[in-house]
Amino acid sequence: MASQDWFDKDFYKVLGVSKDVSAADLKKAYRKLARKYHPDSNPGNPAAEAKFKEISEAHSVIGDPEQRKEYDAVRAMGGGARFTAPGQGGQQGGFDDVFGGMFGGGARQQGYSYEQAGFDDILGGMFGRGGQGAGAAGGRFGTPSGGYRGFGGPSKGRDVIASTTVDFITATHGDQITLQTQEGRPIKVKIPAGVADGQKIKLRGQGQPSPDGGEPGDIVLTVTVRKHPVFEREGLNLRVNVPVTFVEAALGATIEVPTLGGPPVKLRVAPGTPSGRVLRVKGRGVVTPKGTGDLLAVVQVAVPSHLSKDAEEKLLAFNEALPKENPRDELIARAKG
Repeated sequence: MASQDWFDKDFYKVLGVSKDVSAADLKKAYRKLARKYHPDSNPGNPAAEAKFKEISEAHSVIGDPEQRKEYDAVRAMGGGARFTAPGQGGQQGGFDDVFGGMFGGGARQQGYSYEQAGFDDILGGMFGRGGQGAGAAGGRFGTPSGGYRGFGGPSKGRDVIASTTVDFITATHGDQITLQTQEGRPIKVKIPAGVADGQKIKLRGQGQPSPDGGEPGDIVLTVTVRKHPVFEREGLNLRVNVPVTFVEAALGATIEVPTLGGPPVKLRVAPGTPSGRVLRVKGRGVVTPKGTGDLLAVVQVAVPSHLSKDAEEKLLAFNEALPKENPRDELIARAKG
């Protein structure tokens, strides 16, 4: 937004609030108007769209405490007067009228005209922002500043910090979701395959508008991933605990193992497989442009919690037939060093 707009437009009036409105009431008034005039609520209505832009512009200035202070100072100094270009001296409230007294007379008596000395350069010096003044680099008072914030072009709009929660499958496979901004504006967000819990995604140009015509800010979106009841992420790999019976582990078996979002796969459990052994299924993990992970099936030998009298007797007989070995002997010996 050009600085002249701060003289031309009464942003308090645009938002329908008083000049001493609190920050909380200002936000309430803005949100109410934003919902009323949002283009999605008024499809094909150019007047509503123009009104929405007007209230967004007003809130971007007086909704920011620092900018609101500067805006109030500029408006109080200029009394709401409009600028007039050179050659229109007959109109009241021109550039020279507002600033003439600041330099001991009319601006033209100082040897420069409106074209030579930009309004932004003068404001830069008034508010201590290093604007280009007389005697600045290059010796030209009127070096373009590109905005009231000083030399170097218009300022970028503020970034917005946001967060969203997605399910495990969306985070793993990727998808497009729709979010809604504070102003009620829907935006589409591409969730990349393999996004991790806590990862940040930058949505360029979706943040706050620039106060002086520059680029809008960004939305920095933090993604939280819901836990899955079966699978866990390990980098690009997916881990799943797979229970097997004692007989399957002892004698060997072919079992089915679930995959994420696909049909189960068959795995061979070798005879004598202990609990905790990892069986790997290549290429069934997280698929991203940077690589593809595997599915890690962790064998967990399931112990029956209830045995019939007959099964208990047979199990005792089976135990008697086993070699008399203590499976913990080696563990105890290693612990002793």
